[in-house]
Parts: sequence; C-alpha cells; structure tokens
Amino acid sequence: MTIRVLLADDQALLRSAFRVLVDSEPDMEVVGEASDGAEAVRMTKEQHADVVLMDIRMPGTDGLAATRMISADPELADVRVVILTTFEVDDYVVQSLRAGASGFLGKGSEPEELLIAIRTAAGGQALLSPAATTGLIARFLAQDPADDGDRDPARAERLDSLTGREREVLVQVAGGHSNDEIAERLEVSPLTVKTHVNRAMAKLGARDRAQLVVTAYESGLVRPRVE
Repeated sequence: MTIRVLLADDQALLRSAFRVLVDSEPDMEVVGEASDGAEAVRMTKEQHADVVLMDIRMPGTDGLAATRMISADPELADVRVVILTTFEVDDYVVQSLRAGASGFLGKGSEPEELLIAIRTAAGGQALLSPAATTGLIARFLAQDPADDGDRDPARAERLDSLTGREREVLVQVAGGHSNDEIAERLEVSPLTVKTHVNRAMAKLGARDRAQLVVTAYESGLVRPRVE
C-alpha cells in the first residue's frame, strides 16, 4: 500500500526537497503541498492523506492549530501528523502532541530518518523511540507548574475504565518501554501486551502510542522525573 503524504510548510524550497525525497520511495507519494495550516487541513481531506508533515510556525493558521483541527475531525481519524520543528526541545512540540500529533522530527534530521518517521507514523506507532518522546514530555510537564499541581481530571476519570493490567501496561508505555520489553517485565507474551495497548488506546481515545504517553502524564498516573 502506498503511503499518501501531505507537505505543510511555508518554505517552498523545503517542500520541494521533501517532495523529491518522498517521491523517490516506491511505497510513498506526495499528494499535495500546503503553505499554511488552513490549507493543510483542507488538502488533507481533499487528497485523503495518510501522513501530514506539519511545520509549526506558518502564517495564518499555524501548525499547532491545524494539528488540533485534523485530530478533532472524525473523518480524519486515520490521518497521522508528524510535527517538523527546527528545535527538537521546544514547548510547541509537547503542545502538538497534546493536540493529537503522532510525534515530532527535527528539520536537521537525516533523509533516512524522515522516511522512517513517515512509515512509523503511518503504522500508528510513536514517531521517535518511546524513551525519547517520553523524556521530552516529562521534562516539559515537570517545568509546568499548572500540570504538576492540577492534573487533567477528565483524563484521570477515563483511567477508571482501564483494567488493572491495562494500567500496568500504560505505565510501562509511559516509561519508554517497547512491547517486547513490557512483555518481559510483566511475564506475558508481546501479543498480549499489544492487545492491552490497543484496548487502552480505544478506551482513552488515544490515536496512537504517543497519545498514551501524554495521557499517562496528564492524568497523573505517571509523575515526571527530571534528571
């Protein structure tokens, strides 16, 4: 199956470079280019994109607002947004994950990393290594007094729908562990872990693994630890 990619960035030169790279791969194609967030949302619907490479800072509707709109649209439930950022340690990154993005990637990444990111996001997995995503979220939540003292009660209430085992698995996911590592820790099969992860995602309304990490921190189930 061909992965349909939409490019959203206000820099035409950068979009052109991404297009050449993506279109060179046999399993993916660029289906459109947008120069602002509003155009990105519209074209995502029109072109039935699977993955949107979204810049954060764009004129008019920025990437953060566009990501929130895509994530909130039931018709776009299968679309994955990959945030492109100049600064990988950036408060906007965490805001984007909260808005529904599947992960983030620095604009200075190697071409192969971008291609891997597209395939990973299309597969519904966390974009970067779980540990890297977890560490970034933990760092920013720890620095935000509001998050530290006033966890999201709605997210916390939704945790009540999880079984004890699903909570255990969620804690492990938020700790940056892969399914194989969680299986070893809990002495179950990787398939069992995958089932628990999928059920937790469905109950919590998480689009992918990255959203589970955000939920675990914002609900207070997992407390940030900063080195």
